[in-house]
Amino acid sequence: MSFDAEELLHEPPRSGGRRDPGWCSSAGAGAGSPFPSPSLFPQSCLSRQQLLGAIRQMQQLLKGQETRFSEGLRAMRSRLSSLHSTLARAAPEAPRVSCPALQAPTDGRKFGTKYLVEHEVHFTCDVGFQLQGSSTRMCQANGTWSGQEPRCEEISECSSSPCQNGGTCLEGSNQFQCLCPQQWTGSTCQYRAQTAPPTRSGTDGPAFSHRPRCAQVAQSQQCSCDPGFHMSGMASNGLCQDLDECEVFQRDGGPRLCVHSCVNIPGSFRCSCPPGYALLGDGKSCEDIDECSLSQDNCTGGSSCINTGGGFQCVIPRCPPAVGNVSYVQTSPFQCERNPCPMESRACHQAPKTISFHYLALPSRVPTPAPLFRMATAGAPGRPGPDSLRFGIAGGGHSRGQFVVQRSDRHTGELILVQSLQGPQTIQVDVDMSEYLERVFLAKHVSKITLFVSAFEF
Repeated sequence: MSFDAEELLHEPPRSGGRRDPGWCSSAGAGAGSPFPSPSLFPQSCLSRQQLLGAIRQMQQLLKGQETRFSEGLRAMRSRLSSLHSTLARAAPEAPRVSCPALQAPTDGRKFGTKYLVEHEVHFTCDVGFQLQGSSTRMCQANGTWSGQEPRCEEISECSSSPCQNGGTCLEGSNQFQCLCPQQWTGSTCQYRAQTAPPTRSGTDGPAFSHRPRCAQVAQSQQCSCDPGFHMSGMASNGLCQDLDECEVFQRDGGPRLCVHSCVNIPGSFRCSCPPGYALLGDGKSCEDIDECSLSQDNCTGGSSCINTGGGFQCVIPRCPPAVGNVSYVQTSPFQCERNPCPMESRACHQAPKTISFHYLALPSRVPTPAPLFRMATAGAPGRPGPDSLRFGIAGGGHSRGQFVVQRSDRHTGELILVQSLQGPQTIQVDVDMSEYLERVFLAKHVSKITLFVSAFEF
């Protein structure tokens, strides 16, 4: 049975024949009720119209909630459909990039079996072999491997570079031979020669002489030698002997093979450099090794390392001792400044205001004229600078004939080498610069320049 609010309010008349004027409720419930006695509260009733209005409001509220819930479901359904369509139309996911399979090098092993992007494969060599190339390779995003293809090469007797001081190592049967440059001797070129320098080349040992390759052609036997060797003797008992390129080019007045020293080796030659120099990529020129920048010096604390041709020097610049009112303080490792002078001390004001130390490395026989050093002045902020400068070489001696100082512009002077220097030797020359303002002497500055001239012309 169903009913609505209207039917609920149309009750039959109660006993007595009177119609209830409204929907009534009592505050009490009689004996045994947990509520207070009905005599304490008056009876409260809602009229029919008030009750109908309240129920209609509830119905409107429920209807609005149902509408909003339906709209939310429709919106959610629409968004899910749109997302489904977008994913369905999207391009298929690209397959994961992989790199070609790698093989273990001959006489070596490979570790790693995954060839996807950012995966690594590692390589090692068996005992007695040395790995060349990359020991680890990674699969890159473009489908190629990083690094270089590894290979295992047999370790040779010369791989440890046993020959010292620029010696050349020759392979033998479980042994090696060192060909030493001039001024060095010993099985590994470890001793400096005490006698006259050895010849440029050596022709001892089986590597410098061997049997020719012969073949029977028609009715005759023809023999030949490898490049760098020449035939000596008859074909039947001839030998292929090494051609000493160093001696041939020197004897025939040909072009200079090496900047420093030529060492003959079987079938060819090599150039060597003196200690403290490295052979350049052209195979004939030598470059000085900077022991200071490579921390290969033995300079103790308090001294400074100065690189020179083929070596280095440890220097400790010192300020001159105090004389009278003139004294100096060392403001940096290579500069001293004069302490303030008493107003009445003319000798102190005439003494150098600053003394700086400079060190230059020169090869032997530098072509002249050659600019070596430049001095300039700079005015202090807020103070007028000098309007003229005078340069000179302090002291006397032979340095005056080897150097001159000339002005390159209004505020700069240059020390020029005018006489070539033969090394090895060390020369010191002091250059002073005096400042004047309106012909009034202001200050003097001295630069102490030390030249380390190498024994070699490179």
